[in-house]
Amino acid sequence: QVELAESGGGLAQAGGSLSLSCAASGDSISTYLTYAMGWFRQAPGKEREFVAAIRWSGSGTFYADSVKGRFTISRDTAKNTISLEMNDLKPEDTAVYYCAADGRLFTIAIQKLEWQMIDYWGQGTQVTVSS
Repeated sequence: QVELAESGGGLAQAGGSLSLSCAASGDSISTYLTYAMGWFRQAPGKEREFVAAIRWSGSGTFYADSVKGRFTISRDTAKNTISLEMNDLKPEDTAVYYCAADGRLFTIAIQKLEWQMIDYWGQGTQVTVSS
């Protein structure tokens, strides 16, 4: 069992920056090593969509085309956290951002499979970008 807790987010103007963090707890670190973690987002009236993913061990990140070059995902294995640095924000980035963990996350993201397949979710944090 993995518990995810997001922090950060808030309100920014278009062109501005915000950062999100997600702390993982509950399972042993040896289990974490089999996971990938990432971020999804859901805007009002829209489906939840993938944003970015990172492998817990080794290298490897993956981004949605809509955020590539603007968002950066990183991890701190010592603190069991991942972060999402969001730059050059646009009004269309406005959404509730959810932290996710699943060993299949890269496959789900790359093959655009159902987001409901993800095993673990955080509670979500609001990001609002004004024009």
